[in-house]
Amino acid sequence: MLATIHTVLGTVDAVLAFTFNRQIVFNGLVTGITYGVMAVGLVLIFRISRVINIAHAEVGAFGGALLGLLVAKYGVPYPIALIAGLAAGAAFGGIIELTVVRRLANAPKVILFVATMGAAQVVFLAGFWLPNYTAIASFPTPFDGRWELFDIRIRSAQLLVLIVVPVLVAVLALFLERTKYGTAIRASAENPDAARLSAISTKAMSTAVWTIAGLLSAITAVLVAPLKGQGTVIEAATLGPGLLLRALAAALIARMHSLPMALLAGTVIGGVEATLLFNYFEEPGLIDAGLFAAMLISVLSYYRRQRGGEGAQSMSFAPRVRPVPRQLQQLWWVRYLPQITVTVALAVAIVLPLIVTRPSRHFLYSLMLLLAIVGMSLTLLTGWAGQLSLGQFAFAGLGAMLTTAMVRGVNFSIGDREFELPVIPFEGAVFLAAFACLVTAVVVGLPALRVRGLFLAVITLAFAVMAQNWLLERDVLTGGDLVVRLPRARWGDTFDLKSQRTYYYVCLGALCLCAILVSRIRRSGVGRSLIAVRDNEQSAAAFTVSPTRMKLVAFAISGALAGLAGGLIAGLRVQFGPTAFSPDESLRVVAIAVIGGLSSIWGVILGALWVVGIPSFFAESEQVRLLTSGAGVLILLMYLPGGLIQVAYSLRDAIFAAAAKRIPDTAVEREPAPIPARAVSAAVADRKTPAGVPALATTGVSVQFGGVHAVENVDINVQPGEVVGLIGTNGAGKTTLMNAVGGFVPSVGQVEIFGTNVTRFSPSRRAGLGLGRTFQQAELFPDLSVRETIQVALEARGRSQVIPTLLGLPSARRRERTRQAEGDELISFFGLGRYASSFISELSTGTRRIVELSCLIALEARVLCLDEPTAGVAQRETEAFAPLVLRIREELGASLLVIEHDMPFIMGISDRVYCLEAGAIIAEGTPDEVRNDPLVIASYLGTDERAIARSGAAAQRANIDSGKDELHD
Repeated sequence: MLATIHTVLGTVDAVLAFTFNRQIVFNGLVTGITYGVMAVGLVLIFRISRVINIAHAEVGAFGGALLGLLVAKYGVPYPIALIAGLAAGAAFGGIIELTVVRRLANAPKVILFVATMGAAQVVFLAGFWLPNYTAIASFPTPFDGRWELFDIRIRSAQLLVLIVVPVLVAVLALFLERTKYGTAIRASAENPDAARLSAISTKAMSTAVWTIAGLLSAITAVLVAPLKGQGTVIEAATLGPGLLLRALAAALIARMHSLPMALLAGTVIGGVEATLLFNYFEEPGLIDAGLFAAMLISVLSYYRRQRGGEGAQSMSFAPRVRPVPRQLQQLWWVRYLPQITVTVALAVAIVLPLIVTRPSRHFLYSLMLLLAIVGMSLTLLTGWAGQLSLGQFAFAGLGAMLTTAMVRGVNFSIGDREFELPVIPFEGAVFLAAFACLVTAVVVGLPALRVRGLFLAVITLAFAVMAQNWLLERDVLTGGDLVVRLPRARWGDTFDLKSQRTYYYVCLGALCLCAILVSRIRRSGVGRSLIAVRDNEQSAAAFTVSPTRMKLVAFAISGALAGLAGGLIAGLRVQFGPTAFSPDESLRVVAIAVIGGLSSIWGVILGALWVVGIPSFFAESEQVRLLTSGAGVLILLMYLPGGLIQVAYSLRDAIFAAAAKRIPDTAVEREPAPIPARAVSAAVADRKTPAGVPALATTGVSVQFGGVHAVENVDINVQPGEVVGLIGTNGAGKTTLMNAVGGFVPSVGQVEIFGTNVTRFSPSRRAGLGLGRTFQQAELFPDLSVRETIQVALEARGRSQVIPTLLGLPSARRRERTRQAEGDELISFFGLGRYASSFISELSTGTRRIVELSCLIALEARVLCLDEPTAGVAQRETEAFAPLVLRIREELGASLLVIEHDMPFIMGISDRVYCLEAGAIIAEGTPDEVRNDPLVIASYLGTDERAIARSGAAAQRANIDSGKDELHD
């Protein structure tokens, strides 16, 4: 092995142009091997649980610390201490799986990902409980010595790596490939459902994998710890974000799948890291910048192959706010409860610094308010838009450094030319820094257009590490100093920001301003669209909402909020450096948001009080600090996922329930609102259809998944005002064809809507041209009410604009009132009044179908693609669906393409029918022609005469026409 390394080093030495040292690269490759071992553990866990374990490094760190403590402080023989340390790492891995992973097994993977952050803090806390943990001077090794081979010096710690890792890899490979347990683990990872059918306990296999991964992490800690501080030029990363980032990079390069590739990638990362540090020792952050780029490329490549399936789940943390009981709605204290709460809270915040006069407390309160603003940016980005960010405080750091630079004056050069920007006052610098962070956040958020969920979180964590170690250390920001200073300004003769109390009131005003702006976003079409994209991206796109636009809007506003808070933090701290904005601070902000309530503005304020305020009263207790941060996240996700604000909402609901019992419900039942003559705008009645142009036409459309042709060379057309049925067996390609028409899957061929070629259009753009779509599951947006869901669809009639909404301009208020009125009309039209305030997730399947159809009316779509509209609906409701569908066609003057397995239903409403088999059309024509086609009978309907007769259309069409007449009456 050493001879191979020597040969490789000699070849590289001849090729590379910059200074190259074989010893340095050898040291780096050995350290990189330990990165690879940790990456193998990450890949194993991902393959079995589909989650990235942030606690992986800390699990190993605990095992390594226990080993070092037993040997160095208590004289325990190394072999016994080694067994204890490795067993501790393995045990922690298994315990996390049993207590956290299993409890959150049905939660979205991004929530489980956040929970592993809390688990990491718990393990870290356990390390602090070890006696004399921090007093270990050097890490022990089983033997000491130095050797030299091929002009390369080998230390005992390095030789240990070269001996242990090959043996470890061989044992792991034999276990996974040659034992029945290894086969069971691989089966559970590849296909859990099939494994369960084969009597394999996937839960037991998951526990085994997490235990093995914990063991690997502990081995990594034991191997990497002696490599630090031993006179090498490599300043190895500590067991924390640095080492985790390198292991994650290796795992991502291996596409979270290949164990050998993960080991090799980690080794290469170590070698490259050492070489770059040797040549650019003044730029250590260059490594983190390179890792960020490598991880970004790897994740984008992974998503291109996997189609982003890992992030497709919704990630709602929102507590459900119940409507006020009807008999309480007219009580003044109930109507004005929100205003009363805000007034009381604001009064307390104003009076508090007048009672507590210590400047140090004013500093703490100011920091609490500013961290709440950063947490508010995470509420918008993660709680509402579903984009999990672990690097939000990096934007605050950029805002702080930019503010300081602009107040100081910026000098920079481009080529031979030098530029000097004028000095900008503090208040102007803060807002310019916020705008710069807005632009930066959009740039960083561009990968979010293709990356979601936990992979986006990993990328933002890499950005946070890169920002601290490279971006924030640029001379243009620091002026060449390690620590920057920002003396506080004086406004006029009376307003001096040097006073901590005065600065506190500035921070309080900033928090109030940000809260008002963010609350306006949530109550508007912009906020509803953000949550729609978070809950169901496909349905949002089918409602003309562009996921791309909404994600960039979320990143932009959140970046501006974090940058504004960062500029004010610079004024608060006065003297600081890039280390003040470490990745740990970003994780602290996540803790604030999750503990308080990630989807609530009030929640982040409560979270800041909990995370920052409580530890201030126990300044000497590291345990309290940890329990109010990461460990608190874990506990709340497991037992109170809505956060502290959920407790407040529960208390509010309990008070309302108690009050409602004392007040009889004497409200007079109102007569139902008259159904409008038409539920669409006048523009629908006036629009004209081009003569002789089909409403929808596909030419040679094909869809391929891997080597399987799901749809092959399909030509269909739907004429204006026509109802066309699409039938076939399960797996025939019906839904895939409809997805291709809507732009939800890549396809070849051509799709036209009223003569416009939309083949290259996004789903939201196709919807904007009049293409409406419903889906099989009718999931819609679980965390929106029926009224809000319809209002999302009404965005198609006029998009809510961000700037007018933020500023509360009259045009934005008028648009919102119009949306409310139009939504109420549609609710009355479909008889949904009793469900208007109910969440979509609380509705029956049939009611959700009605809401879907009401949204099609709101969209004023001209071509309706309905995917099994009666699926999951009771037979009585199915019989009522046919006249309703035809009424909608009449209202919109639309054409319909309908997938359905209910033969009486589809044959009764269709003018023509297509039948698909194995992705190709085998029959088309009138319902009678298709029903009697031999190919359709053989492929789909079968030869049972009673089943064929049941699909006859005459009686069903008579029933539908009768039902339609009754509906009109």
